[in-house]
Amino acid sequence: TPAPEFPVIPVLVLACDRSSVRRCLDKILRYRPSARRFPVIVSQDCGHAETARVIASYGPAVAHIRQPDLSDIAVPPEHRKFQGYYRISRHYRWALGQVFRTFRYRAAIVVEDDLEVAPDFFEYFQAAFPLLQADPSLWCISAWNDNGREAMVDVGQAELLYRTDFFPGLGWLLLAELWDELEPKWPRAFWDDWMRQPEQRRGRSCVRPEVSRTMTFGRKGVSHGQFFDQYLKFIKLNDRFVPFTKLDLSYLKKEEYERFFLRQVYGAPEVKVEELQRDPGRDLGAVRLQYRGRDSFKALAKALGLMDDLKSGVPRAGYRGIVSFVCRGRRVFLAPPADWTGYDPSWS
Repeated sequence: TPAPEFPVIPVLVLACDRSSVRRCLDKILRYRPSARRFPVIVSQDCGHAETARVIASYGPAVAHIRQPDLSDIAVPPEHRKFQGYYRISRHYRWALGQVFRTFRYRAAIVVEDDLEVAPDFFEYFQAAFPLLQADPSLWCISAWNDNGREAMVDVGQAELLYRTDFFPGLGWLLLAELWDELEPKWPRAFWDDWMRQPEQRRGRSCVRPEVSRTMTFGRKGVSHGQFFDQYLKFIKLNDRFVPFTKLDLSYLKKEEYERFFLRQVYGAPEVKVEELQRDPGRDLGAVRLQYRGRDSFKALAKALGLMDDLKSGVPRAGYRGIVSFVCRGRRVFLAPPADWTGYDPSWS
C-alpha cells in the first residue's frame, strides 16, 4: 500500500522588530523539502517598518500576516516592566488563531524570528509527527535541548531523541486539537511558563533531541538577554543530516520508553559528583548521580553546568525527574531515587 499522504504543516514564524528575521527565513527556505507541504507564514507584531520590508522582500515565498491590535495593554502596576510579555502572549494567541481557525491547518511548527534551524529540521518534524498523532501522552515535538551545549551532548549520536516533561518550545510542533484545548484559557502573559504548569501539561510529555535542531541568535528581546550569555549562545546546532523518516522511532512511545529508559538509568552505577569531575570518562559506561530534594538537585546542576531552574517543579529537559547529559565524554543521568512519585511544584 502507498504511504499515507503527509499533511500540509505550516511553519509559523513570529516576528516583531528584528530585521535579522532574514537569517531565520533564509535557513527555513533553504532546508524545507517542499514549499507545498511546508508553507511559511510570518506573523508580524509591532508594526516595525524595516522588519516588514525584509519580510516583503521574500515575495510569494512567505505569507506575511500582521497582528492588527498594536495598542498598549493594561497591566498591573507591578508588571509595568513586563508589558512586552503581555504583547507576546497576545501575538501568539492571534497568530495561532489565524493558523488553526482562519487557515484551518491541522498542525503547525512554531518558530520565533531569532531562531536558526538545522539542515534536518524538517526531516525531524516529519518523522516525529505520526508519533504526536498516535500517542495521547505527548503534546508537542520540540527542536530544542535546554542543556544542549556542545560539551554536554553526544554529537556522534545526533539521531538520539528523548521524552521530556519540560515544555522546551524554541521550534515546536503542535496539533490543532491542542489549540482547541488551550485557546479558551490562553494567558495574558508569560505563555511559555503557563504551558509548564500542571493544569496545562496534564501529565503529558514532549519529544526533544540530544542535539538541538534550532539555535537562538537573539540576545536582544524582552528578556534582555537573560540566560543568553550564560547558556543559550553555547547551544550546539546539529550540522549532520539524520534521515529520521527512515528510522524506527517507536521506542519513544510511553510504555516502551519507560521500560528501556528507566532500566538504563537505574541500572547505571551511582557515583558522587567529585568522582565524575575527577575521572576522565571517555569510553566508560553511563553513570547516575542521585539527588534527594530541591536543594540537592540545584547544587548538582550548578556544579555540572546544567540549567538549574525548575518550572512547576520540573527540571529543564527532565523526564520523571531525570536529566540526561554528557560530562567529560561520559553519559550521566542526574536522577531522583527509583521510588520517585511525581513533581513537587513547590520546588520552583
